Amino acid sequence: MSMETTAWTQLYSVLHAEQDRRPLARATVRRIAAFARPHRVRIGWFVVLSVATALLAVATPVLAGQVVNAFVSGSDPSLVTRLALLIAAIAVAEAGLGMVARGLSARLGEGLILDLRTAVFDHVQRMPVAFFTRTRTGALVSRLNNDVIGAQRAFSDTLAGIVSNVATLVLAFVVMIGLSWQVTLLALVLLPVFVIPARRTGRRMAALRREAAEHNSAMSTRMTERFSAPGATLVKLFGRPADESAEFAGRARRVRDIGVRTAMAEYTFITALTLVSALALALVYGLGGRLALSGALEPGAVVSLALLLTRLYAPLTALAGARLEVMTALVSFERVFEVLDLKPLIAEPEHPRALPDGPLDVAFEDVVFAYPSADKVSLASLEEVAALDGREGTEVLHGVSFRAEPGQTVALVGSSGAGKSTIAALLPRLYDTDAGAVRIGGRDVRDLDADTLRDALGMVTQDGHLFHESVRANLLLARPGATEEELWDALRRARLDGLVASLPDGLDTVVGERGYRLSGGERQRMTIARLLLARPRVVILDEATAHLDNTSEAAVQEALAEALDGRTALVIAHRLSTVRTADRILVVEDGRIVEQGTHTALLAREGRYAELYRTQFAPAEAGDPVG
Repeated sequence: MSMETTAWTQLYSVLHAEQDRRPLARATVRRIAAFARPHRVRIGWFVVLSVATALLAVATPVLAGQVVNAFVSGSDPSLVTRLALLIAAIAVAEAGLGMVARGLSARLGEGLILDLRTAVFDHVQRMPVAFFTRTRTGALVSRLNNDVIGAQRAFSDTLAGIVSNVATLVLAFVVMIGLSWQVTLLALVLLPVFVIPARRTGRRMAALRREAAEHNSAMSTRMTERFSAPGATLVKLFGRPADESAEFAGRARRVRDIGVRTAMAEYTFITALTLVSALALALVYGLGGRLALSGALEPGAVVSLALLLTRLYAPLTALAGARLEVMTALVSFERVFEVLDLKPLIAEPEHPRALPDGPLDVAFEDVVFAYPSADKVSLASLEEVAALDGREGTEVLHGVSFRAEPGQTVALVGSSGAGKSTIAALLPRLYDTDAGAVRIGGRDVRDLDADTLRDALGMVTQDGHLFHESVRANLLLARPGATEEELWDALRRARLDGLVASLPDGLDTVVGERGYRLSGGERQRMTIARLLLARPRVVILDEATAHLDNTSEAAVQEALAEALDGRTALVIAHRLSTVRTADRILVVEDGRIVEQGTHTALLAREGRYAELYRTQFAPAEAGDPVG
């Protein structure tokens, strides 16, 4: 490795390492060791190969010196030939061992990425909905990408570098001292001239890189928001394109200026260290040459010392930045472990119970609930705040009790924020109650595992969310093994088969981000088709027609009639026209059920339901009899 290459390597390591001075966390190291334990055989072989490669790397300069001595002494030409062949064989062996060692290093790093990413992904999937409502998606994705890769670098780069550099350093130093301790010590005098500028320049450039990264992140965030379909629509309606462009261009110019300064600093740094390289070699040749002329040193030793110089400087300068690399890797591990240590509020039962066959009833028994505080479900770093709010949430449900018999449709109505959606969220265990119980088929939902609940329950929400995938993929979320005929049957019953058949690729047509290529009514009917495909025994409809026009609502209502047929249903609606036929209507206000009965009975009671109904329909039905 040349001195210039060493300079670039040292600069890179400083630039990519945070200046973290914290002591090593033993608990973190132990957990890293636990993750590394399945790979211990590969780690052992990697260490052995690294030492062997270092030994071969030091042997080549020594043999080169022997060749020079053979020239000077006029030895048998066959000796030179044998030495040359040995040098060639060592080069081939070093290249081969290096390839194998690099392969092991890559497998270690990539294996660790696989383990960490899988662990974090699986853990995050078990987190409650409250976690996702508070967390910034970008920050969470960064844990799965940037921090996991930073942790991986500890094995693929840092571990590899430390092992090979220590082995090379020790062997090179021992051989150089054996050849000439005077020349070796003089060469080491220039080491601070090499290392100190690297660290200082690296810190300054790291600050520039961080500033550039912040501007790039801001530009990326801005582009992500403005280039999404809703964001682009908002900008076109209310935005000021000139201001948007000026803001973006300002940050882009700042990144350009930083890039110019960084490039010039890099060139100056490398030029200076290349000069140091030349001075170090000059010292070796100068002092070594004088010793050789005086007979105190063989000419070949001078050549060996010059070649070994880079074998000495490269590991020393790399190891000088090793602590920074180790601390950076530890920080990445800690950030990953921080997510893994966040305990899910929804715990799977140790001994799950099964649900009875046939139609299922639903019962709420004196349910009390408050949304969990932020410190129980999230992390400050994921919300990008200084500290989480530890205050307990305000109680939103106060002793809610009701029962839906098998096959019945129970509707929840009331003002916005009354607690209707919260009631619906407790049934599939998106949250757990603080007191009381929620039961399905006579079983407390906390005694059912996730698969049992998922098979029994189906839910349609008001946003009709779809993934940026094909129609087929979005439907198969409900039943991965569904046949082509079953998919088309579900679409037909959701009044959507004609639309899908007219799409360019039919079932394989990509619906766009959040299903944006479909209308609101079409998205809702797609989610209903997914529900029909799942064939749940209990259905939850949370404002399924809230944002639809009358035509779309009529189509969705037809599809919903199919979805509710023969099933126990919990229906939440602001539009009271959608719940007139419910078997029972519950009026929820301030987290309590204040009225319940049929549509006709509640109107006759002249209470809160009648007030809500008159507010919605009196202007349209002036002069018509109510009910």
